[in-house]
Amino acid sequence: MQVLISYHSDYGNTRRMAEAIAAGFRVADASARVELKLVEMTGLDDLTGADVIILGTPVHMGSMAWPVKKLIDETAKLWMEGPLEGKIGGVFATGGGFGGAGGGVEQTLVSLHSNFLEHGMIVVGFPKSLPGYADGGLQWGPCGRSGNHEGMPAALSDGSLTAARSYGAHVAEMAKRLMD
Repeated sequence: MQVLISYHSDYGNTRRMAEAIAAGFRVADASARVELKLVEMTGLDDLTGADVIILGTPVHMGSMAWPVKKLIDETAKLWMEGPLEGKIGGVFATGGGFGGAGGGVEQTLVSLHSNFLEHGMIVVGFPKSLPGYADGGLQWGPCGRSGNHEGMPAALSDGSLTAARSYGAHVAEMAKRLMD
């Protein structure tokens, strides 16, 4: 199974979540080929070559970071031919603005889901029964609070990283079920 975890990171928090998701995926499926790649270095061939695509972004003004949106906009070239149909997708975000998980996190995750669904992908959510959900999860995917009460950058909590690891393992389990 070829897994692509593509992300944009401003202060390293989204990268840390991507690494935790990859670690969880590898624990659940040691034979998977998991590649972490900056979204700025991700091309359409990377997407079409993957069986599982997980996208991560920090929240910028209530939405995904522009490099992530740029990649998504480039996938419009693929939409008519449908090479992403049936692939498994997952999403995660970090947010440092005001609000519980960081202003705009939920909206960002929903938007990423919508883009995957537009391509006919099978999107994996984040069940509340998984470890870390209470500290770093929404039904849409894991999220990490990456700002302090003044809205300035801060480190992720251990709970957010636990959520990311358990989400990676969950996506691996779902992918194995769907691909068998």
